[in-house]
Amino acid sequence: MAKILLVAVNAAYNHTNLAVRSICEYVKQNNSSVNIDFVEFTINQKVSDILRGIYESKADLVLFCTYIWNSEIIQKILPEVKKILSDCMIGAGGPEFGFYAEGYLSQIQGLDFVIKGEGEQTVLEIAQNFTENKSDFLQNIRGIYLKKGEQIIFNGERDLICDLSTLPFAYPQIDFPDNLIYYYESSRGCPYSCSYCMSSLDKRVRFMPLDRVFTDIQRFLDANVRLVKFVDRTYNLNPERYIAIWKYIVDHHNKKTMFHFEIEAEFLSEEALEFLQTVPANVMQFEIGVQSANKKTLQSICRSTGIEKIAQNVKRIPPTIHKHLDLIAGLPHEDLDSFGKSFDFVMSLKPDAMQLGFLKVLHGTQMETFAKENGWQWMKNPVYETLSTPYLSYADMIFLKDVEVVTDAFWNSGEFCKTMTYIEEKIGFWNFFCKIVDEARKEDVFSAPRRTLFWFEFLAKRTKLFDSQDKTLKELLRFDYISSGKKGGFPAWYEHRYDKENHRLALEQNGGVINARLDFAYSDYEEFSINPVATTTEEQNIPCKILFMYPRREKDTKDLKTELIQKTKWIVL
Repeated sequence: MAKILLVAVNAAYNHTNLAVRSICEYVKQNNSSVNIDFVEFTINQKVSDILRGIYESKADLVLFCTYIWNSEIIQKILPEVKKILSDCMIGAGGPEFGFYAEGYLSQIQGLDFVIKGEGEQTVLEIAQNFTENKSDFLQNIRGIYLKKGEQIIFNGERDLICDLSTLPFAYPQIDFPDNLIYYYESSRGCPYSCSYCMSSLDKRVRFMPLDRVFTDIQRFLDANVRLVKFVDRTYNLNPERYIAIWKYIVDHHNKKTMFHFEIEAEFLSEEALEFLQTVPANVMQFEIGVQSANKKTLQSICRSTGIEKIAQNVKRIPPTIHKHLDLIAGLPHEDLDSFGKSFDFVMSLKPDAMQLGFLKVLHGTQMETFAKENGWQWMKNPVYETLSTPYLSYADMIFLKDVEVVTDAFWNSGEFCKTMTYIEEKIGFWNFFCKIVDEARKEDVFSAPRRTLFWFEFLAKRTKLFDSQDKTLKELLRFDYISSGKKGGFPAWYEHRYDKENHRLALEQNGGVINARLDFAYSDYEEFSINPVATTTEEQNIPCKILFMYPRREKDTKDLKTELIQKTKWIVL
């Protein structure tokens, strides 16, 4: 019997590929006689290792799932497959090859056909035809681009799957490894028209029935998986529906699984915002695409200009929900000054993480046409990242790349909480990050990855640039540094004002010394010339002593009557 292999090349080892799983299960559900399976690799593996995995499958038909981030390695793999499986037919689908099918078919030797659009029904027909007639199995199958001599033929568009309940659950196994990220879709399509996005090309939105969504969610909860990411292009389209899903998750939560949603904050309903106030910590996280605060920019890319409503709603999302906000560099009408204002706008919303992304000019989008007509320069090959625009030079773009690095270090790391609050009040985030980039470039800092501890020392040596007194900022840096976890030693810049007897007294006054070795190992004592946790200026100027209590490993709490804390606690003495 002919064997069909679906190949996914993921971005990381802990990712799962929803597409190959959904297609594989759909084919099995509708034709149990077809011999089909899938295999997953990562972009970090050697081409030779991936080829070996494909060879050992002994497949007669191999189908690759493609995206902009795995296209480069798949283009290296494809021409080699027929050298090791000479009679094998090779196809590819997914958003990268599917929207540039003619280009890839003409460029890549050994690629026989490309699938455009949703893959389940198309692959089912391919599998059935291939099993019956290997020589002419692609004829009359819609959604297929294929080579015919020197020509490339398209068999016509395939209708979308209207009833998503016909799609099987993509993860039928009983035991889920809990270290993987599981992707799930409760809807397909997007009604919005963002000019840079593939999803804007088809606005027909279809929903999975709610009872089916609840059943699928329960399977994840029962399996105690760590993270489920909803891949709905915009999750919060229908309030009655999306709030019902949130309520089901909260009502049935297992105190372990995190659910990730991509939302449009501007369109959260009042009922949704009120419900979110009841959501406990470690249940949900939101990714919110702001993209720009420049209304002319937003209008030019066909996005809503309601940034005031975005700000209002984001501020109402409670701190129990992790908020990830996005900006895109390289959009129309946005120079460095405008981008800086967008940056400060997003940072004023206090995201838990701020992602500075760079415009990708994707095949088939409105942005591609606009960019060609208006002087954009971008990479010819995936990931099609913008190199320059009429508003940002290449030098500006690489400056923003460095801003991205220091934003990750000082903000997204979560290690500089008190320091960054002070910086915002003192000079503002954008000014700070620009100055840090300028200083870092003097020492060629960006030539190699740097750990968080490096950035503590880097800023400690430059506090006078941001604090003329050179006192408050240094004390806040000390507080953030010692808050980040128990230290085996302290660097030269850090003045550790420690007293062991005061440390013991502080422990005795706050729960007692139960096990001296562990109690000292999971705590520290420090004295400050200001009060770094004060809520008023008057209080901040008062010197204080602080006991730091660090999270314990579970094995060190079994025989102790002590609270298992999740993050560092501090007690002003």
